[in-house]
This record gives sequence, structure tokens and C-alpha cells, in this order.
Amino acid sequence: MELTFVGGDPASNPKNSPTIYKTDRDSWVVQGWVIDDPDALATLNLPAGESAVEIPDRMIQFFK
Repeated sequence: MELTFVGGDPASNPKNSPTIYKTDRDSWVVQGWVIDDPDALATLNLPAGESAVEIPDRMIQFFK
């Protein structure tokens, strides 16, 4: 998988995280904050092999 940097959190200092990448597989990779709230994780009901991260609203500008 090839990742192309699209944008980092403009309010993050100094590492621009969360970050959004476009892949060469017609998909996106989102780097964000780990969700560890048990109630939120139960609501998500994530299947094996999946995870979720949280990003701020200001990151939506990077999605096409």
C-alpha cells in the first residue's frame, strides 16, 4: 500500500497529528487519537480486524 500525505491537523503542534493519507487502493488512512472509552467502543461494535480512531472536525477539510 502506498500512502500519500493529504493533510495534518493544522492545530496540532509539533507533529501534525491526526493525519489523513490517500492510498493507491482507492481508500483513506486516518491517523488519530485512540478511542478507549468502553461505552463508545461497545456502541461501535467493531468486528475482529477493525479499529477506530477519533479526529477533530477541522480535519474533514482534507477529505475530497
